[in-house]
Amino acid sequence: MAGRSRNTPEQQPSDAEGLLPADYDLAELYGSQSGDEDPDDTAVLVPPIVLPADRELADAALAVPLIARVVALGRWVDPHRDVDEHGDLGPEDRVRAARMLGIEDPDEEDVVEAMRAWALACDLGVVETGTTEGGTHIAVPGPDLPAIEAGDPEAVLGLWFEAAELVRELAAEAESVDPEVVEGSERDDPEGLAEVEDARDQAAEILDEALHVLYEATAFAEPGAETVPLGVLAALLVVPEGEEPDEEMLGEITDLMVVLDPMLGDLAELGLVEHTPIDPELFEEEDDATAAAGAVDTDHPLTDEDAARFGTVRLTPLGQYAVREWLIADGFDAPLVGDLAELDGPALLRTLAENGARLAEPELKAWLAAREDAVGAARELLSGGRGRDVQSPVRRYYCGIALGDLGAAAVPAVREVVDDPELGGLAREWLRARDEDVEAAERSVALWRVVDSVAAVLLLTAGEGGRLQALVADLPVTDNPASYFGEVWRVPHPLTVEVLEVVGALHLDRKVAKEARRAAIKARSLRAQG
Repeated sequence: MAGRSRNTPEQQPSDAEGLLPADYDLAELYGSQSGDEDPDDTAVLVPPIVLPADRELADAALAVPLIARVVALGRWVDPHRDVDEHGDLGPEDRVRAARMLGIEDPDEEDVVEAMRAWALACDLGVVETGTTEGGTHIAVPGPDLPAIEAGDPEAVLGLWFEAAELVRELAAEAESVDPEVVEGSERDDPEGLAEVEDARDQAAEILDEALHVLYEATAFAEPGAETVPLGVLAALLVVPEGEEPDEEMLGEITDLMVVLDPMLGDLAELGLVEHTPIDPELFEEEDDATAAAGAVDTDHPLTDEDAARFGTVRLTPLGQYAVREWLIADGFDAPLVGDLAELDGPALLRTLAENGARLAEPELKAWLAAREDAVGAARELLSGGRGRDVQSPVRRYYCGIALGDLGAAAVPAVREVVDDPELGGLAREWLRARDEDVEAAERSVALWRVVDSVAAVLLLTAGEGGRLQALVADLPVTDNPASYFGEVWRVPHPLTVEVLEVVGALHLDRKVAKEARRAAIKARSLRAQG
């Protein structure tokens, strides 16, 4: 699978020109897909995901109609069925196969669909063909059929994944086929066939990049919000990050939507994605541009039904499973939430802080769920929160989240560190928030805690976003900011300078911002003195 790219491979002009109007606004048409995200969210190339258990995935695979037909055909040939020298069923058995698959009076199209399932069953080894000693060509059930029918997760997922690889390859091939080259007089022309091969590679690359983007989008999405409009998916592949699409880009987005639409439809048949295709009526008007403008009325917000006319796609859990396997095969590290559960507390917090894990909270929950001793778990986490290195504020941030999940069970361990140089402020704050009988932190400790909290969010957000802005606005600055920051710049924290600089840049009160900038200069000078 190709790595994620922001540049769309060169595409041929399509009949979709004008599907998106020149003043098309992705955010207005589809709604924001990002919200107030931390910039560091995009730093994780392949984020961790949560997958259902193999048994649940296997059940979902067997429920895919095409797979169910394949398995049914494997059962139907038992003990054997006559075939021709190519492994194909005879005319009568083709009709019988279609009836066995649930069609009482199959027509020609039904038989074609049945034979499509037959071909896949043979490709997957669910049906095996051969020749007897007497020279008769027969088909028999494959050796893995009993395990597949019994629902063995390994056997079922192996079957489904092999089918997914075939369908993924065929989807790209179907998109790239030029009938004039393949069926016409140029079919033996090396140059023409090379063009088809290049087109197939290009279509495969586009599909792989789209699946990679969907994988990330699904990992970051809130539950129930995993569906991505096709225009947004195409835009993520075309528009450089931080830029607005211009007219040329809108044309590329339209072309890419049209290329992706049928390929995603093929994957949907195997349960890899859920896909709503582009409404064909958008292309049937005499004037495509006029039709699109009518479909996208920028004066009135679009309903979900209107937006769906441009196509939508959602990666299913089976799809996540397949894409993850392809990413791993291509050398990517594609972790699962819970992969860190075997680490000790310090190693867990260090890994989360160093990798900027977007899904740290589920990872923490998985780590806690694997431990029976809550007090011991809290002690491990608090141990991992110690230190004054640059990443230590983030470790303490995640430590605080995990302690919150432990709740009252963590109180004994937290009480043990109320006088710790780095953890005391966090500990007292945490205990007092739960109405525990403990004194408030001393002034110096409280100020150190303030700097540490801002530093953690600064590191997590790379200095941008509404979250940091809100934290800066809520700083407990007194009526005399010069006095307040006169104390802060002396706080012996590794990121005091950076915290003061960000307060000076983001605080909306000019007087507060000015005093923070002055304090940052003094803190930097103090740092230089060692």
